[in-house]
Amino acid sequence: MKHGIHPVSRPVVFRDRASGFTLLTRSTLDSRDTVEWEDGTTYPVVDVEISRAGHPFYTGTSRVLDTAGRVERFERRYGRNGTAGR
Repeated sequence: MKHGIHPVSRPVVFRDRASGFTLLTRSTLDSRDTVEWEDGTTYPVVDVEISRAGHPFYTGTSRVLDTAGRVERFERRYGRNGTAGR
């Protein structure tokens, strides 16, 4: 590998702002904010809007949309035979 062309990878804490979930991993991101981790070491922290801890798909809190109502509304508006546009 060529030296000096790759970004520096370092331990960084990612913190989900919605759920408070934190994850210590390696990243090339840097931050001025720091947080003390469970081992007593201080790491840079990057706040994220959503993670797997708070995302509706991963937590099982996703909602099912009323697709039947949408289909009926489409059929009323444009007809059931689907020949419009031919």
